[in-house]
Amino acid sequence: MADKRNLLLLFDRPNEPVFMEKGKTSTVFDVPDRYLTDRYRPIGNEVQTRFGEKAQQRIPVREISLPDLRLPMSLGREEIFSLFVPRHRQIAGRLIDIFMGVRSIDDLQSVAVYARDRVNPYLFNYAFSVALLHRPDTKDLNIRSLAEYFPEKFVDSKIFRKLREETTAVDEGSRIPITIPRDYTASDLDPEHRLWYFREDLGINLHHWHWHLVYPFDSTDRSIVEKDRRGELFYYMHQQVIARYNLERFSNNLARVARLNNFRDPIAEGYFPKMDSLVASRAWPPRAQNTRISDLNRTSDQLKIDVGDLERWRDRIIEAIQQGFATDDRGNRVSLAGDSGIDTLGNMIESSIISPNRSVYGDFHNVGHLFISYAHDPDHRYLEAFGVMGDSTTAMRDPVFYRWHAYIDDIFQEHKNRLPAYTLPQLQYDGISVTGLQVAADGGRPNILSTFWQQSDVDLSRGMDFLPRGNVFARFTHLQHTPFTYTINVNNQGGAQRFGTVRIFLGPKIDERGLPMAFREQRLFMIELDKFVTSLNPGMNTIRRRSEESSVTIPFERTFRNVDANRPLVGAADELEFNFCGCGWPQHMLIPKGKPEGLTCQLFVMISNYEDDRIDQDLVGSCNDASSYCGVRDRLYPDRRPMGFPFDRLPRRGVDSLMNFLTNNMSIVDVTIRHDDRTDVRQN
Repeated sequence: MADKRNLLLLFDRPNEPVFMEKGKTSTVFDVPDRYLTDRYRPIGNEVQTRFGEKAQQRIPVREISLPDLRLPMSLGREEIFSLFVPRHRQIAGRLIDIFMGVRSIDDLQSVAVYARDRVNPYLFNYAFSVALLHRPDTKDLNIRSLAEYFPEKFVDSKIFRKLREETTAVDEGSRIPITIPRDYTASDLDPEHRLWYFREDLGINLHHWHWHLVYPFDSTDRSIVEKDRRGELFYYMHQQVIARYNLERFSNNLARVARLNNFRDPIAEGYFPKMDSLVASRAWPPRAQNTRISDLNRTSDQLKIDVGDLERWRDRIIEAIQQGFATDDRGNRVSLAGDSGIDTLGNMIESSIISPNRSVYGDFHNVGHLFISYAHDPDHRYLEAFGVMGDSTTAMRDPVFYRWHAYIDDIFQEHKNRLPAYTLPQLQYDGISVTGLQVAADGGRPNILSTFWQQSDVDLSRGMDFLPRGNVFARFTHLQHTPFTYTINVNNQGGAQRFGTVRIFLGPKIDERGLPMAFREQRLFMIELDKFVTSLNPGMNTIRRRSEESSVTIPFERTFRNVDANRPLVGAADELEFNFCGCGWPQHMLIPKGKPEGLTCQLFVMISNYEDDRIDQDLVGSCNDASSYCGVRDRLYPDRRPMGFPFDRLPRRGVDSLMNFLTNNMSIVDVTIRHDDRTDVRQN
């Protein structure tokens, strides 16, 4: 029987033939002659002998009867793949189904080896990753960071010449990291470039890629798509991204993001990505300032959509919100009332296969991405591919991503604003009082958090094709903060041990004009920092929680580490913890940058009644350390409350400030975030 861990080698060096060396220990697949492509089949014995003689490990591949791969192979090897293009989604769904449908690891290995050199490399990576994450016999495998295989989607294309020179001219032990410049996409003449560290952060873009990997759009197996509260997670994860982005804008003396709510107006912001696709051998197209979106008529992508279609879909979605129900494809009403309505609405707006009625409510979110990404060449007259907004891996680099999603969030809020405000009994936890709240950075003063720049290294060798083997590192600059600790004092007057869910949020105290924020606005800027369950003994309790324990983030090492180093033995107690899902907000971006003079924020804590929050399920061995934005794989979302509670609805009457909103089980404290404009090199 094949070792399933060998399947991960098929991701390595995606532009090289499958029979070439893979992994760090010089491993080759012994490929049946019939599985070789037309170029290599006549000289199959020659090329396989050439690489096999030097191999430290050889993996036999069985020859089996193969499934029909004509549809997956219809996307050219040198095309750019996008989940936002309906035809591409259909192709990806078919390939996922093929990988999911084979019976054994041996057969999966055979089909994947055959498909790898025949289908588009981006398509193969996506579909194979989704299948490995969802097959019962492979879901414990660790899917590596996409940056390892396709580094060109994350870094300045200029560094690849330097990386090739370094690997060709210098022995592995003497190689040095190649530094990616901080300001390579624009200059300080562009105010939007102040946010480069957020939009172009590797960890943030990897989070967005991995989220869409865990929550794919299409498959004939509905269980892969139809996951617990999937539509609500789409809403909440993106709502939190916009809230975080606005806090970064305030940190850089910029106004909140302006919604892209008129599809006929020009897009003021331009974006020039300075990246190349190594698969397509083409530069990612830029978008100039004041570009307008136009009707799409791209025969090669089977796209013929008018801007009017986007407007009609929006109007029908808003009409459904106003009516309080959607209409499914059989004419039945689907209620949008109550806590579950947001889940249905999320499925409609994102438009996965579980939308109640795609023919009526369309493909609003996805096609919006397409209109923007094709604005430079809407009818394909210049044979240009889509811009960065057309790929979930790169979309967050573009300033217009946040304008588009700010408008989408506006539509979600239209629904949320129609729900009744939370009553005091829904917010209170009788007998529980938060009597004190403080946060302190390590070695710092209370209620002052600090950020700085840090340089860290990432190994790109698995994505560098046709080069001398061995590690090759790029060094990138990112935001970092000093770790900190929350201290929460709680009085349990109930006379018995009780359990509570601790909910921690951070939001701005003043707006971009320097005025105090009204609660109706401020609640939409509150970013979730952590959520966890705690026991409360009778009397006074002191709860301490480290920032590294956040339910929102995954540790820096899990995003950028070498997964071959320090791997536990198979069957060891800590192997399941090591094989994490990988979906989560990056720990180094947990808090906003702040300002040199300090950005004044309000830290909020609430302890809700765990009996009203709990979901009875076993989370042992599951990936649940970043559940707030990602959920828990193969489990229910581990909180019964609506996502974003208690800030997801308009406040009760009379509440005009965060202070007025508080009940005894809540507390706030002013926190100052100070940015030190220094750069440290991370010591790995």
